[in-house]
Amino acid sequence: MNAPLNIIMPAEASAAPGTYRLLIDGKHVDARDGRTLERKSPGHGFTVSHYAQAGEAEVEAAVQAAHKAFETGPWPRMKAAERAAILLKTADLIEARLEDIARLDALESGKPIAQARGEIGGAVDIWRYAASLARTLHGESYANLGDAMLGVVLREPVGVVSIITPWNFPFLIVSQKLPFALAAGCTAVVKPSEMTSASTFVLGDILMQAGVPAGVVNILAGLGADVGAPMVSHPLVEMVSFTGSTRVGKMTMASAAQSLKKVSMELGGKNGQIVFPDADLEAAADAAVFGGFFNAGECCNAGSRLIVHEAIADDFLSTVKALTARVTVGDPLDDRTKVGAMISSDHLAKVTDYVAAAASNGSSVYSGGKQLASNAGQYLDPTIIRGVTEDMAIAREEVFGPVLSVLTFESIEKALHIANNTPYGLSAGVWSASIDTCMLVARNVRSGTVWVNTFMEGYPELPFGGYKQSGLGRELGKRAVEDYTEEKTIQFHRGQRTGWWVG
Repeated sequence: MNAPLNIIMPAEASAAPGTYRLLIDGKHVDARDGRTLERKSPGHGFTVSHYAQAGEAEVEAAVQAAHKAFETGPWPRMKAAERAAILLKTADLIEARLEDIARLDALESGKPIAQARGEIGGAVDIWRYAASLARTLHGESYANLGDAMLGVVLREPVGVVSIITPWNFPFLIVSQKLPFALAAGCTAVVKPSEMTSASTFVLGDILMQAGVPAGVVNILAGLGADVGAPMVSHPLVEMVSFTGSTRVGKMTMASAAQSLKKVSMELGGKNGQIVFPDADLEAAADAAVFGGFFNAGECCNAGSRLIVHEAIADDFLSTVKALTARVTVGDPLDDRTKVGAMISSDHLAKVTDYVAAAASNGSSVYSGGKQLASNAGQYLDPTIIRGVTEDMAIAREEVFGPVLSVLTFESIEKALHIANNTPYGLSAGVWSASIDTCMLVARNVRSGTVWVNTFMEGYPELPFGGYKQSGLGRELGKRAVEDYTEEKTIQFHRGQRTGWWVG
């Protein structure tokens, strides 16, 4: 049996928790009823943060502030170059505070500090990319409608956007949404997860420092029923951008449909990596471990299904198991850690229930599967499950933990069937030295992203989103700002009216 993890308490454990107030109309305010939320570090067990806990009254105030800023404020009326300059300054200020923001995300989410630094660095790049798109947003003109007519298509900001983000990538995901909404000229009300709100509040301070006018960005901490639901249903909100579970996404879409709001959603995934015998198996094995256990598997595009050709399954899985044994699990603030703490004890129990159910239904736990003993925090040993069949819950449902389910195939047709036999379609990977095999798989897997001989890389220039129940719309990419706009057609007639209706 492995020795218990020795988690070293950081300096923050003996300091007063960080205190964060709501950001409404450019001011930091407490909740009207004085309620607060407490967040404990899942990796250490001490209280990291206190947030003012918003409710419907604060949602109303925030939406009204965003609406006023949109209707009468300068932000939508600025030159694109002016908005771009503020977004670039925001990126510079985020970069200057990268270490502080990364540490907050590591403490609140349990993710490894080295990974958190990479995420904040990636967010900086996204803010700069959004700034570039602000200046390239444009409409169209049509001079082919006859001598008397000129058609013009404008792109205008959609209005107030409700942005709701999850706990697993607190700063990165808000940075995949908010800068593009701002680049388009929209205003926003942002609700981070009640478990990982601190870094989003820091972003609010940075935005004000960068010159974003009061009311343009409002930030609320609170529970989904109290804050998220009224943000979605509010009549002054024109668009909802949501990232989270498919279950909550369906409820969000149903609520938004009552007033026909524009909706963008990035939801769950059950993503497969398909490995063929002619692949670079050393690279594929490393990617299998990375895809399954990165961010403790608490990742919508995790490679949680390993789909391996049966001719190489035993040897390949032996390599994967050996690599898994070398993955450092432990203190999120240790630079050597690859897998940190699970977000909560309830979520850890949910993940281990999936493992137990798979074992009771005929699968075998090939590696891991147990909570690791530790002096603080909650940690799960990275887990590999063999003998998984397509009908099992662990093969079809999003486990959202460091659990790799292994399925085997004997033909490319079977591999594609397994890959597509899920309600989700967010991403997939294929490993083969044959360009024909890679192209065939990439063209026939029903997923928004397919990685070929690599896995889970991302760039601001490339759109991200899913098929089926993995979401609606796309984030990032050159059209990301367009998603936060409406098209308006204007027709100009020159000269006397023709085609009189009443003779």
